[in-house]
Amino acid sequence: MKVDALGSNLPGGEFFGCPIEDSAEGVISFAEFPAVYRGHEMTGIRLVFEAGRVVDASAETNEAYLIETLDTDEGARRLGELGIGCNPGITQYMKNTLFDEKMNGTVHLAVGNSYTDVGGVNQSAIHWDLVKDLRLPGCRIELDGVVVQSEGTWLVG
Repeated sequence: MKVDALGSNLPGGEFFGCPIEDSAEGVISFAEFPAVYRGHEMTGIRLVFEAGRVVDASAETNEAYLIETLDTDEGARRLGELGIGCNPGITQYMKNTLFDEKMNGTVHLAVGNSYTDVGGVNQSAIHWDLVKDLRLPGCRIELDGVVVQSEGTWLVG
């Protein structure tokens, strides 16, 4: 894990790491905010992971571009980052990833290239952060089976 300490990643307000490349399993929906990548906006993205790889993907809008992006290279369908936003000064989505990924009460997953300085080994020509709002009823973050954040509010301190 790495804490964003207002270095070259401004504004500050996230901590992030690289998932073990073959560990992601399950389904995630990015329905709260549109995802923007290289000037293309997509809504209602849904990704299915098996053994760390996106095996199925869909979107309500611009699905063809989503699939094209995931097919960029072998590493584009793997996770390169898991980040948790914790900047209380950022409260609304702005379609600007450098702000949106740091919004307090959100997480973001990046498909594609990982950060070698925090142990990542996935290589890809892309690194695309997708933001998920956890401030909604029933959303939580668990660490080793312990709920540490519920509906965007930290329960540990």
